[in-house]
Amino acid sequence: MSTPKNRAFDAAQPSTGRHHPHHHTLALSAIAVALLAGCGGSDAGLPQLTAAQPATLQSCATLASSLALPDTRITSSELVAEGGLTATGVTTPIPAHCLVKGKMKERTGPVDGAAYAIGFEIRMPVNWNGRFLYQANGGLDGSVVTALGSVSGGAPVAPALVQGFAVLSSDAGHGAPTPFFGLDPQARLDYGYQAVGTLTPMAKNLIKSAYGKAPDRSYLAGCSNGGRHAMVGASRYAEQYDGILAGNPGFHLPKAATTQLWKAQQYAKVAGKDASGQPDLTTAVTPAEFKLISSKIVEKCDALDGVADGQVNDVAACQTAFNLQTDVPTCTGSRDGSCISAEQKGVLSSIFAGPKNSKGEALYTGTWFDPGIAGSNFASWHFGSPATRDAGAVAFIFTTPPSTVAAFSATTGLQYALNFSMETDYPKMFATNATYTESPWSYMTPPNEADLSPLKNRGAKMIVFHGVADGVFSPVDTAQWMDKLQANHGNDAASFARLFLIPGMNHCSGGPATDQFDMLAPLVAWVEQGKAPDSVTAKARGAGANVVNTEVPSTWSANRTRPLCVYPKVARYNGTGDVESASSFSCK
Repeated sequence: MSTPKNRAFDAAQPSTGRHHPHHHTLALSAIAVALLAGCGGSDAGLPQLTAAQPATLQSCATLASSLALPDTRITSSELVAEGGLTATGVTTPIPAHCLVKGKMKERTGPVDGAAYAIGFEIRMPVNWNGRFLYQANGGLDGSVVTALGSVSGGAPVAPALVQGFAVLSSDAGHGAPTPFFGLDPQARLDYGYQAVGTLTPMAKNLIKSAYGKAPDRSYLAGCSNGGRHAMVGASRYAEQYDGILAGNPGFHLPKAATTQLWKAQQYAKVAGKDASGQPDLTTAVTPAEFKLISSKIVEKCDALDGVADGQVNDVAACQTAFNLQTDVPTCTGSRDGSCISAEQKGVLSSIFAGPKNSKGEALYTGTWFDPGIAGSNFASWHFGSPATRDAGAVAFIFTTPPSTVAAFSATTGLQYALNFSMETDYPKMFATNATYTESPWSYMTPPNEADLSPLKNRGAKMIVFHGVADGVFSPVDTAQWMDKLQANHGNDAASFARLFLIPGMNHCSGGPATDQFDMLAPLVAWVEQGKAPDSVTAKARGAGANVVNTEVPSTWSANRTRPLCVYPKVARYNGTGDVESASSFSCK
């Protein structure tokens, strides 16, 4: 079978965990509901979960032969010595641990005849902190990436395994990071939500066999599609998880993916042609032109947070202060990077406003003007991804019925994107038929996303973070979700769920941003000690960082720090102090 070049949705890697509440917690939940009904939802009414207790690994090598778990085949179990582990190009010192690999639910697909299973690995440190992290991975899944538990921002410095967590990673039910698994009805459901539900009880049983006790506390974390997995987990598997960490979450992924195809159609209007006569989307807005727009955003919005430091913290105020039409010069002659054409302005205005159908109905949320639009990652999502990732994802996973391999192979990813109809093809994400009985929208998104009462009433907590200059999943969409969650929980959602926006950051990392941070430790402190995070300190990855971010502006200190604030608060300058230091800013 020929394999088209289209590699669908990729994203950063995340992590997870879960825990069955004890009976006393369940009883407390009932009391909490009564208290909340009586007092309008104060923190005091929510149960406080106890802290995880450490334990030592009891068995490893024998697990493969001694363990009998339902629908599970352990393929290997081995002790890994303390040393360096390389994942995503970074070598991290890791503790001695037990590495177990296996497969669940092995079967043959009834539609395509392909072999399917939910592949996984779990890494369990010899000296365990009593916690389990389910690392929800990004993109189309399809490969068991290293279960290190790197879940926050660019080049994290303390992954979960290093912190002492037992960490699970999976391929979410199919064995290649390509979209063709969308032909199989069950593989669609596994990718959407069922792999998490299937793996979690198995992982807890495995951990219990290895340590003599199940995890005290469980966490589910990821970025991008992994952030979507985490958001879906918060809704579907609230009883399993004590802490949820969702980064740049694609929780409306089918809408975002179809919007990517629509963006390609808009950019094609102002793009030059390649040698074969096809639009070359990268010519629609050049890096120099994006940098020009970025610099004009900084000019208009930099000082709105109290100091001119090359960083726009007050993104909401910036949307009013900055005007693409009047603040960026319009070309009268050739495009040389000092201006953009009226046609480009029209296309960009449309793209930032978001797609609408012929009736004027919004099909996906628009996004914000932020200096981070000059980031290379932003451009790659706008120009490269529609043809290479999103076309395949939409064709096979987010429409019912899916495309055939023959039909998809007969065209190019770009042509698929340009021919996609937001009028007639877009509604297929909501469709079902006799073979595909659950719609892509249903299996990909969190049900009842604005009502997380089961999570809240257990005493579980949730942290969401989102780069303001994400090129694929709208940060506005995530902010609007938080607004709805607040309204639905008596304006007290902050008692269990908080959103942190990261100015300048692209999709999960990158851009002119302070994008190195640890959200996992604050989540654990909130879940297990009741310490709600009011801010998280983030750092730039300038010269000397473990992985340097080349997009950190030269005018910044290489080690610039900033507080990330709980939405809708903004980091504002205190009026005095070093502008490179987080301590000179307060969340207001």
